[in-house]
Amino acid sequence: MDSVTQVLLGASIGVAVMGRRVALWKSVLWGGVAGLLPDLDVLLDHGDPILNMVRHRAETHALLLLALFAFPMAWVVSRVHRQPQLYGRWWWAIMLALVTHPLLDLMTIYGTQVFQPFTDEAYGLGSMFIIDPVYSLPLLCGVVAALRVRTVGRALAINGWALVFSTAYLAWSALGQAWVTQHARQSLQAQGVSSQQLLVTPAPLTTLLWRVVAIDGEHFHEGFYSVFDGRRAIRFVAHERGGALAAQHADHPQLQRLARFTDGFLKVQRNSENLVVTDLRMGQEPDYVFAFDIGMPLQPGQAHPTAVQKSRRMDVGPGLKWLGQRIMGLDLPPPGHPGK
Repeated sequence: MDSVTQVLLGASIGVAVMGRRVALWKSVLWGGVAGLLPDLDVLLDHGDPILNMVRHRAETHALLLLALFAFPMAWVVSRVHRQPQLYGRWWWAIMLALVTHPLLDLMTIYGTQVFQPFTDEAYGLGSMFIIDPVYSLPLLCGVVAALRVRTVGRALAINGWALVFSTAYLAWSALGQAWVTQHARQSLQAQGVSSQQLLVTPAPLTTLLWRVVAIDGEHFHEGFYSVFDGRRAIRFVAHERGGALAAQHADHPQLQRLARFTDGFLKVQRNSENLVVTDLRMGQEPDYVFAFDIGMPLQPGQAHPTAVQKSRRMDVGPGLKWLGQRIMGLDLPPPGHPGK
C-alpha cells in the first residue's frame, strides 16, 4: 500500500510491542522507520520502466530477508538508546514492523515477491486498493494518541484498538472480494460469457465498490459492483484485448515479462508500427497506470529497445463524482468510458 500507511502501520506496531518499556515516541520513530524501509527500492533504477515495475517489491519485501535484517537494526536501536537489555523486545517490534509491510502489500493486486530469494513469483490477493482511508485513518489516530495523549495506558489502548479495527477491515475486504467473485461468476454465466480468468479488485479508496474483469479469448469484459447493488446482475462491457497479436509476438521478452507479472491480465495494441502492452489490473477502461510502448516487433536475434511508459489517468474531479454515484448504486459508466 502507500508508504504513508506503511509508516503508520509500523509505528502502531512498534507502540503495541514496546508498550511502557520505552518512551512512546521512540516506538513510533523506529516502528515508522522500519515500516518505510522496504519501499526504498523505488529509488533503484533498473534502466527500463518494465524492469522497474517487475523488480519493485522484490528482495526488499522478502519475509526471510526482512526478519534477518531486524537483528542488526534492533542491535543498533537498543544501543542508540542505551538499553541493551531490551534488544530482544526491539527485535520483535522492528521485525514485525518490517514483515507486516509486505504482508499488507499482499492484500493489493500489484504483486509482492515475499519468498525471495527462493522464487521471484509475485503474489497479490487484490482485496485492497493501494490507498484506503478506512484502513489508514484508524492507524493515524492510534499513532497520534501515542504521541499526544499524556496517559500512557490510554494511549496504548487507543493504539491497540486502532490496530484491531484496521486488521478487521482487512478481513472484511477479503470476505467482500470472495462474495463479489461468486456474484460475478453468476452474472457472467447468466450472460453467456465463458471466462477463462476472473479478476475482482476494489475501486479507488473504498471496498464498497468493486471492479470485475473477465478474460474471454480475444476480449476482456469489465463491470462494476457496489455493495448497494444488492443481487442485481453485474453489467459487463466487452473490449478488445489483442489476444491474437499477443500470441503472434509471444516470444518478445518484454511481453513475456508483463504476461507473467500480470498473470495474463493485459491487452496488446498497435500504435502505428509499435506494440503497446497494458496492465489491465490497475486502472479501468480506458485509463490505466501501467501501459508500455515496447517498440516495433522484433526480428530474430534483435535486442529489444527500452520501453516507454504511456500511463493514462482519469480526471480526478469527474472520477470522484462517478465513484460516489456508483457506490450508491447508480449504474453509470465511468468518465471517458466508451459507453458514456
